[in-house]
Amino acid sequence: MPVYGLIGRTLSHSWSVPIHKALGCEEYRLIELEPEELGEFLAREDIGGLNVTIPYKRDVMPYCAEIADTAQRVGSVNTIVPSPRGLCGHNTDLYGLQYALRRANISLSKRKVLILGSGGASLAAKAAAELEGAGSLVIVSRSGPDNYQNISRHLDAEVLINATPVGMSPHTGDLLVDPADFPDCAGVADMIYNPCRTAFLMRAEEAGIPCTDGLPMLVAQAAAAEELFTGRKGGVEKIEGILTDLRREMWNITLIGMPGCGKTTVGRALAELTGRPLIDLDEEIVKAAGRSIGDIFAHDGEAEFRRLERERIALAGRQSGHIIVTGGGAVKSPENYASLHQNGRIYHLERETALLEREGRPLSLAGDLEVLYRERRPLYERFRDAAIENSRTPRDAAEAIWRDFCESAGH
Repeated sequence: MPVYGLIGRTLSHSWSVPIHKALGCEEYRLIELEPEELGEFLAREDIGGLNVTIPYKRDVMPYCAEIADTAQRVGSVNTIVPSPRGLCGHNTDLYGLQYALRRANISLSKRKVLILGSGGASLAAKAAAELEGAGSLVIVSRSGPDNYQNISRHLDAEVLINATPVGMSPHTGDLLVDPADFPDCAGVADMIYNPCRTAFLMRAEEAGIPCTDGLPMLVAQAAAAEELFTGRKGGVEKIEGILTDLRREMWNITLIGMPGCGKTTVGRALAELTGRPLIDLDEEIVKAAGRSIGDIFAHDGEAEFRRLERERIALAGRQSGHIIVTGGGAVKSPENYASLHQNGRIYHLERETALLEREGRPLSLAGDLEVLYRERRPLYERFRDAAIENSRTPRDAAEAIWRDFCESAGH
């Protein structure tokens, strides 16, 4: 049986298998190779089709009898198929990036394009800029003539493309440059797809700049590779369908809202409805501290509780495909927004203050809930992607959230 799969060195993070299976290649698998194993593997006679990822995109080129025009243009190979002369190397990353940019309405034509990174991933970005008729192109590296110390001379850049791993999970929050510092910036692309929204992309969002993460590129390049493997065309509808399914599967659903509004109960109903694991952050804090929330407030104060909360939220936000239930005051720490927004959708559960439960909630017992709600409402509105009224049953609220979530996935 022909061998289909992705070759690389460390592949545990890859989403290629579910993507290619959705495209119809059930035999597709991950193939981890050490450098000394590369030549022997590529000498196999049963290769049906391979994708190539770091660190081998250039290393495989000497083993290819033919190099297709796309791979020659990019300068690296990410797809290998057999040909009458031997192996033929292609590059579908170029198509994938072009697809992602078009999807986000980001044009490179006649614009100054700034590519962050000079490694293998930047080659497709460079080829795309040249092919799309960029007005000028600057490649920024840590030690080259254009680097992060003198990047201020390129603040007139109009499109920024991150081709580095900076900001990738688990190092979420890392940021090389802030798109808001570029006054003429009209587009931002990040080749990273985990997390869905890097700090780089979130800053672009805040500045109102059109942007895209790396998942559309990943799916589109896989569809192009699959066509080379089998002749089956993916097409835009297929690509978008897979993208929606992946977002739906991988995004978290986070619940925020006033203490006692029913977040835990609705979260459990959502977990039952969807089959997703539930992370209750108050429970996680109690486990980490080894004592109750009331005891933490009484002996260490709210500041210590918020510190513990930030730690637990940072860990939870890196997960995928979970239901996350926050405490009522999670919105008081601005950094929690990035942790929760990076991999999913945030729902504000609303309920009349007269119906809010108070028992076991130190801040609810200590003050006027109407005052507390007026204080926090702008914060909930800042964090949320959507508001859901919890005025009927927990199942009703869970179903409303799930409907909205399914409709929103992929956008």
